[in-house]
Amino acid sequence: MTRARANLMLMGAAVLWSSSGLFIKLIDWAPLSILSGRSMASAAVFVLYLGRVDFRWTRLQIVGASAYVCVQVTFIFATKLTSAANAVFLQYTAPLYILLLGYAFLGERPSRSDWISMPLVFAGLVLFLGDGLRFSGIEGNLLGALSGLTMAVMVLCMRRQKLGVPAVTILLGNLIGMAVGFPSLIQETFDPGSLAIILFLGLFQMGLAYVLFSIAIRYLDALESSLILFLEPVLNPVWVFLVLGELPGKLALLGGLLVLGTAVGRVVRGSRTRVK
Repeated sequence: MTRARANLMLMGAAVLWSSSGLFIKLIDWAPLSILSGRSMASAAVFVLYLGRVDFRWTRLQIVGASAYVCVQVTFIFATKLTSAANAVFLQYTAPLYILLLGYAFLGERPSRSDWISMPLVFAGLVLFLGDGLRFSGIEGNLLGALSGLTMAVMVLCMRRQKLGVPAVTILLGNLIGMAVGFPSLIQETFDPGSLAIILFLGLFQMGLAYVLFSIAIRYLDALESSLILFLEPVLNPVWVFLVLGELPGKLALLGGLLVLGTAVGRVVRGSRTRVK
């Protein structure tokens, strides 16, 4: 496994995650119903991927799985209570928490590339989100910040299991998410369109994406992984443009290119580095 291959897997996960915004808008279900439905389908993917599951969960897996569910729930409600731009930006403060906690929790020091990449991706994200950022919506902003913190906890817990099977953490998270939203799920109307969307979200946007992530996180530092994932919010409007024809503004395009260029640069730089 090369570092470049692991980064490419992570980029693949980001591409799949980025489709969530469009498809969640297209399905007329409550947030907790979406959480439960896609968690159910995603859990099936992980059962097939793992083959044999040991249901003796460790404390680290329980913490990581709980953080995984919190990331989804807080982000969904943050989007409802503040601007979508605020929710995305605050969620992607996760690398700052990883920078502060990574050495203490994992013993991983940021590299020179990390210090260069972080301000570039944050600058690109600010340009990309542009006019959407707002100071209003304090409850949503707090939930967005909590989403970023729990995202960092999830990444750190999974990276800590690099010698184990990080995918088990995501399976447990899916089981928790399925249970949390199930009372809401059974009240929904299961028409063919909604079922198709929820199956895509569960099998591919969450299931396959997190399989790729759980593999890649074993070979990449936690901070490096979170920086590559900045591709997700940048790629979100690409799906909207392809389906609805809405083209981002010039500043958004400039910011997106800056984030994309930084991510690609990280992959190219590590293309000849082999990791254990």
